[in-house]
Amino acid sequence: MDPRSEFIPQGLKPQPSLDECGTAEAVPFQNANPPTAVYSTPARCLILACGNTLREDDGVGPWLAAWAEERFRAEPGVRVVSVHQWTPELAEDVAGAESVIFVDCAMNSKAGSVSLMAVDPCGNTPAVATHHLDASQLLSLSKELYGAIPHASLQLTLGVESLELREGFSEAAQAALPAACAELEKAVFEILAGS
Repeated sequence: MDPRSEFIPQGLKPQPSLDECGTAEAVPFQNANPPTAVYSTPARCLILACGNTLREDDGVGPWLAAWAEERFRAEPGVRVVSVHQWTPELAEDVAGAESVIFVDCAMNSKAGSVSLMAVDPCGNTPAVATHHLDASQLLSLSKELYGAIPHASLQLTLGVESLELREGFSEAAQAALPAACAELEKAVFEILAGS
């Protein structure tokens, strides 16, 4: 057994299911909160994570989203969305939120480093044909299409060591997960206290 598996939230571990023949098979993690869902009230804090769990450290975004889903389960103002990449369809969710925390890995940061910083809309709105956006582009698109952006926009990143085709994390990313969880928790509670 991989010793790192004990740190994987239950939602990210393959879960058994029965196929139509009654045979158990492993099924991958499925996000309980799909993007662009219709909600009756806006999120006080939207946690919008992206990443690919099959590309080693790129999976830190979905891992942190699963952790946040469990950690903030009792907080009705917190909504967590995890996707492979940020796409234009998410602009409506971002525009409707009071605050947003984007969560992703960072390829241009030291492996294992954790960073939380404010993010602003970029100067140029991305072309509509774009299928992948970064946090500042998604904010710009939200402003252009819906005339609104969250009052607070933050980005939490964790520096990656490897994006190889495999599940799990490098030692550097694994060691940094507790610090990333602490930063995310602190940011969410500060947002909730201020709204």
